[in-house]
Amino acid sequence: MTALLQVAGLRAGYAGGTVLHGVDLTVEQGRAVALLGRNGAGKSTLLAAVMGLLRPTAGTVSLQGRDLAGRPAHQVARAGVALVPQGRRVFADLTVDQNLQVATGRRTTGQWTPARAYELLPQLAERRRHRADQLSGGEQQMLAVARALLLNPRVLLLDEPSDGLAPAVVAQVARLLADLRDQGLAILLVEQDLRTAFAVADEITVLAKGEIVHRSPTPEFRRNAPLASRLLGV
Repeated sequence: MTALLQVAGLRAGYAGGTVLHGVDLTVEQGRAVALLGRNGAGKSTLLAAVMGLLRPTAGTVSLQGRDLAGRPAHQVARAGVALVPQGRRVFADLTVDQNLQVATGRRTTGQWTPARAYELLPQLAERRRHRADQLSGGEQQMLAVARALLLNPRVLLLDEPSDGLAPAVVAQVARLLADLRDQGLAILLVEQDLRTAFAVADEITVLAKGEIVHRSPTPEFRRNAPLASRLLGV
C-alpha cells in the first residue's frame, strides 16, 4: 500500500489554546481510517488543520511526501485533498447541476465529472434540476460527496457524514464510501456512528484530548467492546 496522507507531530489550536498535541496519522491509498473520539477530542480540528482551514503551530501534513502544512485550503485542494464538511453546506439556492458546476469551475479534465458522479449516484441524477434546499438530508449529503469528488481528490476527508440522517440513509452513505475506498480513494472519516465507521474503515484511530490514544484494525476494535466503552463511553 502507498501512504498518501501522512500527519506527523501535528499541533494546532485556537486563540492561543492548543487542541492537537503532536498527532501522528497515516492514510494509505485504497484504505479508510475512522477517527473516533468523544466530543471535544479535537477530531474536527484535525480535519481543519489537514485541509488548510487552520494553520498548525508545529508538525507536518504530507501528501505523497509533499508538505502541505500551513498552506491555504485552495492549495491543499489542488494538491489532491477534499473535505465533506459536517452539516453538508451545499448551496441551498442552486440546483444540483449548478452545485456541481461550481465544483468543477473551469476545469475540463480529471476522472471525476458530473456525468460520472450521476452514474454513481442515480438518485441524485433524478433530482439534478431541483434546488439543494428541496433535497432530503440524505440527498444533500450525496450532493456534498459528489461536489468533493469533482475536485478529483486522492484523499477524501469527511466530518460526521451520518449526522442527522435516518438509519437507512446512513447505511446508504456507508455503502457509497466503502465503494469509493474500493475504487482506490484514501478516506479519513470522522464519525460518531460506530456502524458507519465499522462499515467503511479498515482501521480505527481514537483521539482523546488532542492525542492519539489507540489505533487498531477495525475487526479487532469491534471485538473489544470493553475497550470501545472505555475510550468512547458507548
